[in-house]
Amino acid sequence: MEESPETWQQEQISLAYLSAVATRAGATSATWNVDKDGVDVTLKRNHIFVEFQMKCTFAPTILADGETYAFDLDMRTYDELRVSTRAAAGYLGLVVVSRDMNSWLVHNEELLFMHCSGYYAKVQNLPPASGKYKRIHLPKKQRIDQAGMNDVFTYAYERLWGSPTSADTGASA
Repeated sequence: MEESPETWQQEQISLAYLSAVATRAGATSATWNVDKDGVDVTLKRNHIFVEFQMKCTFAPTILADGETYAFDLDMRTYDELRVSTRAAAGYLGLVVVSRDMNSWLVHNEELLFMHCSGYYAKVQNLPPASGKYKRIHLPKKQRIDQAGMNDVFTYAYERLWGSPTSADTGASA
């Protein structure tokens, strides 16, 4: 029987997804009790920090190119993530799941399979906007996976100290 998710369940699966991928990419994660600064999760790898506001949807908006998701982020969170004075780079993460919550996880004694996919967009340093929401584009090629984690940590390093080596950011193949 299909079981539709509640908002809190969508939030939890998005956080679990990011935590699992970050762990595989060699990063630790910390969640915040309150997202006062527009942040749900701070990731740390090799003394470099990045911050994510995580969202989850079972009905994503896909742009006409078929290769880009769009998410309407509330203006307060947009402004918190984009501000140039942030110590850690600000990102929006979007996890796409099935409407049927029973399909999100498959697990047994040998495996845990998460049936979802995550994407990210750098909001840091985007221009000011007006209105209630700001539409953020999340290209399908910007996946929250090990390569994506390497990209976000490389950006975080470069914005502070210039071009890194892989040892500086903790990047691995």
